[in-house]
Amino acid sequence: MRLQDKVAIITGAANGIGLAAALRFAEEGAKVVLADYDANAGVEQEKALKEQGYDVKFIQVDVANRDSVDSLVAQTIDHFGEIHILINNAGITKDAMLTKMTAEDFSRVLGVNVNGVFHCTQAVLPHFVEQKYGKIINTSSVSGVYGNIGQTNYAASKAAVIGMTKTWAKELGRKGINVNAVSPGFTSTAMVAKMPEKIIEQMKSVVALQRLGEPEDIANAYLYLASDESSYVHGTVLQVDGGIMM
Repeated sequence: MRLQDKVAIITGAANGIGLAAALRFAEEGAKVVLADYDANAGVEQEKALKEQGYDVKFIQVDVANRDSVDSLVAQTIDHFGEIHILINNAGITKDAMLTKMTAEDFSRVLGVNVNGVFHCTQAVLPHFVEQKYGKIINTSSVSGVYGNIGQTNYAASKAAVIGMTKTWAKELGRKGINVNAVSPGFTSTAMVAKMPEKIIEQMKSVVALQRLGEPEDIANAYLYLASDESSYVHGTVLQVDGGIMM
């Protein structure tokens, strides 16, 4: 088992990529905190995973709220006793063209996608520093690397995640903490499933592999970066995008 007895917090774990990661980590022996704002989905997924014999706990969190994040970390320590891995997977979109994007939607996306990553990382850091070990994996996006029409706020937030990842890698490597990011491409999530078929086919057409990614594809990247196999991988942005831009 690649994560035997490791304790992992995965934000945005009640659905999509986060849920796929929670299952993948649990399969590899990790004890997993399903951290999500959606209490109904979180409780449901906690029950489903426990029924499969996995050691998981759902904790509701608003990553944009520091008090909520501090409570998440405290509850994790209280329940599992330690933390080894943080997956900053939670994120939202509020898409609009620049001329129509509201200041509120711009700020809300950065509040979750940037402030949330900052809050969660800073909150777990004392535990990682004390044990001289930790794996921090942040979720960026191809939008944060190349930009995307209608996603000023989202692209800005995911570019910021890359900047934070590289900065923290420089600060924390000497403390025994690995910091990396994953940059997913177009991935088959519930959000994408709601799009018109024509748009989905257009998305596939610009991907070298001519298909969308699956949540499991991203979860496997998280797993590699969370495992000891990647102990010398540091400050990198792993693109899992099917070759969308080469």
